[in-house]
Amino acid sequence: MSKDRKFGLGKGLGALLSDSPDMGRDKGQSNTGHDANGAATSAGALGSISHIKINQVEVNPYQPRFEFDEEALKELAESIRLQGLIQPITVRQMGGNSYQLISGERRLRASKFAGITEIPAYIRTANDQQMLEMALIENIQRENLNAIEVALSFQRMIDECNINQEELGDRVSKNRSTVTNYLRLLKLPPTIQAAIRDNKISMGHARALINVADADAQIYIFQEILDKDLSVRKVEELVRQIKNGTAKPDGKDKKTAPISFQYQKIQDDLSSKFATKIKMKVQNGGKGSIEIPFLSDDDLNRILELLDW
Repeated sequence: MSKDRKFGLGKGLGALLSDSPDMGRDKGQSNTGHDANGAATSAGALGSISHIKINQVEVNPYQPRFEFDEEALKELAESIRLQGLIQPITVRQMGGNSYQLISGERRLRASKFAGITEIPAYIRTANDQQMLEMALIENIQRENLNAIEVALSFQRMIDECNINQEELGDRVSKNRSTVTNYLRLLKLPPTIQAAIRDNKISMGHARALINVADADAQIYIFQEILDKDLSVRKVEELVRQIKNGTAKPDGKDKKTAPISFQYQKIQDDLSSKFATKIKMKVQNGGKGSIEIPFLSDDDLNRILELLDW
């Protein structure tokens, strides 16, 4: 692959990652200089494309994406074998011949699958916050993250980059209401979040569910979606009926004695552990029961593994 080949980035990301083409370059020096160890030289490296050894790049510890489709990676690897890597990765130089990935982990993984030894890269200087922000923005804009991964990325940018929702919207080119809707997904019960992550329900279903304040009602509607394959419009209608009081979730009209704070804490901890809505019923004298609902055979097997069954 020729080192003179030009590479292109998307307009938005290109503007985010670009440095001045003359940054760090002395007159007469090459853009792709390397020292004896194969590391890009500082002169001409920053802001230009260099070729660095792939085994000198460590992954970004701030990578927000948790799962990569292995088949898609293999397809990209085959494309890289035939055409080369069209879009460089972005790294920061850690010193000497060591680099840390800022963005492009999917391309890096696929290049390793392809068996190449050098990879084109933009070399930048970035502190940890800048690394996190750039990695999050690149993934949000350029990868097919599921809605929960997007929501988690948004929350990380707010928490760790010290920005508000409006500033976040500006940086990821989304309006504030869209950002807010994603963040509200993280307030749904763990069972529903897992279903969104696993594409068992759509973002449209999720947007309807977040308009219901009561967690038990959310679980009831969620179960109705799965059992009856409800469309988004049907779910929106059911939500309106519940909010207007013309429909009640099963069991909502039954009188149950509230459990104590201590039992409530145990119930919440169990719900978090099993990623499902645990229900505890406690009678006078300490007798009671614990109910662990499951959604499918796979979900039951997951719970049994947690119980070390």
